[in-house]
Amino acid sequence: MKFNYYLTMLATAMAVMFGFCSCGDDDDEPEVAVATQVAGSYTGNEIITVMGEESSNGTATYEFVKSTDNTIDMTIPESGEMGNMSIPKLLVKNIPLVKSDNTISGKVASFTGTVTNAAGAEKAFSISNITVLFNGKNAVVTFSLKYGNMPMSMETTFTGTKN
Repeated sequence: MKFNYYLTMLATAMAVMFGFCSCGDDDDEPEVAVATQVAGSYTGNEIITVMGEESSNGTATYEFVKSTDNTIDMTIPESGEMGNMSIPKLLVKNIPLVKSDNTISGKVASFTGTVTNAAGAEKAFSISNITVLFNGKNAVVTFSLKYGNMPMSMETTFTGTKN
């Protein structure tokens, strides 16, 4: 009789123990890749300065596309006057991203490339000190651009909101 009592108590204790272990909602959902979190179009204010003087101040749309889980490609919109005085869209590839709390950031020391302008000529460009910062639906981008044979760089700051 005592054996049956102990066997029943053991079975009850095991049932309670297994019940507590299996009822928890501790399944971790996979975290979305940082590049996926920031990918999209952002529209906002772009300020371009040349030699300390404001050259342009207007609305622009920057595009960010997932390259890998931890890198993005950024398209800088066309700027300047139409025709030969404009700078076409520029693509910066593989900006590495790092997440810290609610902020996702990326930095690239320099990036070089070529692009075809409105007249059909191929122009070289170099972009340095690229910084991207995302917090929620907001983005801030800063960089220095040298385009073609320009002797001075254009300092750009963009602040936008995800569309």
